[in-house]
Amino acid sequence: MGRYHPPARGTTSDVVRAEGKSGGLLERMRGRIRRLGLARRTEDAYVGWVVRFIRANGRRHPRELGGREVEAFLTTLAVRGNVAPSTQNQALAALLFLYREVLEQDLPWMEDIRRAKKPQRLPVVLSREECAAVLAEMSGVHRLMASLLYGSALRLMECVRLRVKDVDFARGELTVCEPARVGGIAARCCRRHCSQHCRRSWRRCVGSIAMISRPDTAQPGCLPRWA
Repeated sequence: MGRYHPPARGTTSDVVRAEGKSGGLLERMRGRIRRLGLARRTEDAYVGWVVRFIRANGRRHPRELGGREVEAFLTTLAVRGNVAPSTQNQALAALLFLYREVLEQDLPWMEDIRRAKKPQRLPVVLSREECAAVLAEMSGVHRLMASLLYGSALRLMECVRLRVKDVDFARGELTVCEPARVGGIAARCCRRHCSQHCRRSWRRCVGSIAMISRPDTAQPGCLPRWA
């Protein structure tokens, strides 16, 4: 095992150098991820972990490696890298995906992996008055997003992915879609409540963007005109 490398986005050249003459591992992995319909963020994270795994093992091809090297890599993350439990689990999922879905090899169950310990602490929860005070200090799109996160119980990426057509102003509902995940879990959608205050803010936001995008008011550098 080489020394621990801190998280960094992998590059195509790193994988090509690691593969030698075999070539195509990165492209095969990306292709498999896209065929399964996984999220782009998952694709980037998985490829990045595979590149770091190859670097940590002297740029040897993953076919020459196995469960022992995977165990050592993950143990190094937990012991020397001091990573969060979710980070180590993501690295493990990426390597399992590489061997099972791309290289079509089964790894033995890795009992000896030292997983990062989850800290034992109570979550800090703001009161309604404190949340209102925080929102009062915000404005524009950021306030709208924060209000949706708080009032509709959205995750960050669920809020970022929202589109205008996902808002039902008449029923006061949001359609929130979750992308496909590892293991063949299909994409799914659900409905969330949208408060009247958020609906008013959303209408104002859409109206201001539509005004900027009008041909007679558009200026260089403004948002492109909506189709």
